[in-house]
Amino acid sequence: MRQEAFGGAQSAGSKPPRSAGDALREMRRTSILHVDMDAFFVSVELRSRPELRGKPVIVGFPAERSVVLSASYEARATGVKSAMPMSIAMRRCPSAVIINPRHKEYYEVSARLMEIFASITDLVEPLSVDEAFLDVSGAIRRLGSPMDIGHLIRRRVQSELGITASVGIASTKFVAKIASTRCKPDGILQIDAEDSVPYLHSLPVGALWGVGGKTAEVLSRLGIRTVADVAATPLASLKKVLGASGEHVHRLSMGIDPRPVTPARLEKSIGAEETFSIDTGDQALLLRELLRLSHRTAIRLRSSGMLARTVALKLRYSDFSTVTRSRTVQTPVDSAQLIYQVAVQLLESLGNRSMSVRLVGVRAEQLEPAGQTSLQLSLDRRDDNWRAAEQALDRVSERFGSKTLLPARLLEPGKPATDT
Repeated sequence: MRQEAFGGAQSAGSKPPRSAGDALREMRRTSILHVDMDAFFVSVELRSRPELRGKPVIVGFPAERSVVLSASYEARATGVKSAMPMSIAMRRCPSAVIINPRHKEYYEVSARLMEIFASITDLVEPLSVDEAFLDVSGAIRRLGSPMDIGHLIRRRVQSELGITASVGIASTKFVAKIASTRCKPDGILQIDAEDSVPYLHSLPVGALWGVGGKTAEVLSRLGIRTVADVAATPLASLKKVLGASGEHVHRLSMGIDPRPVTPARLEKSIGAEETFSIDTGDQALLLRELLRLSHRTAIRLRSSGMLARTVALKLRYSDFSTVTRSRTVQTPVDSAQLIYQVAVQLLESLGNRSMSVRLVGVRAEQLEPAGQTSLQLSLDRRDDNWRAAEQALDRVSERFGSKTLLPARLLEPGKPATDT
């Protein structure tokens, strides 16, 4: 574990504030935390497979056209990155252990992680399943300095979830995000408010949000290679090169990021998609995959306590053209069978396909909390029967594992009904 601070109140030789009030105000100036799990999917898997610690591990399906979902730091050392095609990842790291993803497990751990954050402060802004911004200014009197709170969060994540987190602490979201990235894995780094600009100016230009590889190349040709170079470049010149984003990049280079931590809004959508190893026109295969994706989507809906008013279908053809269709249902749903029925109708609405299909996806949209929605009773009791049956499967899965039971139509020929 690393504890770091860049200048300011945590630094050697700094003078303490003159009073308790001054100390509180000073700490509140640097009270935004960015908390990010380390190789989240891999870390969750290693809880049940500790013998793989210290080894290169990749979470993802070993199909040629699948992508890396998560990689251990040992695998990353060989050049493996998230979203990299698995075929490339396996060539770069042939000794890696490949683990099939267990999305339900990841979302369950994510829900517990967010509960830890919510016990610290009401101001939590999730960015993904494994990272969030926290404004802890209102928790300082109760829990101590932002650095103390950062350590508290890391201890709780380790003891309650069995994984590690890196924490960046700063006066702005942008700098806090940079700090957490710079102290990975399993570290903590605080950048005090007065030191934000000097710290930023010590970094390469690629550290700025909005500056990717191509933009960095363009700036490099102009002699702009560091954040300090960006700050020293006239705004008009940046706008001429970068267009409208020039002002955004220039403001960040000066440490200007006034965005507050905004508490989480409801997820806009939940879904799942799959890329086939070989493009297919097989209708039976498409229907089976739609059912599988409908179950993955419904499980996430129920675990999140959400219902969906709209179901969307996504198809990507062999030429990479993509079409989407959606339909709003009369009664909000969280049942895989009901989602599947709508997805099949959407597929049929596309008519005859002139090309084979590369990717298929199902998405639940217009979400609302189940507890705040009154379900209209259907005259056809089969709708309620499906919901009850799937909720029973959820309870069995929680006790015996997510792959204990499968819908019969998802079983491959010759494969037993249980998959442990």
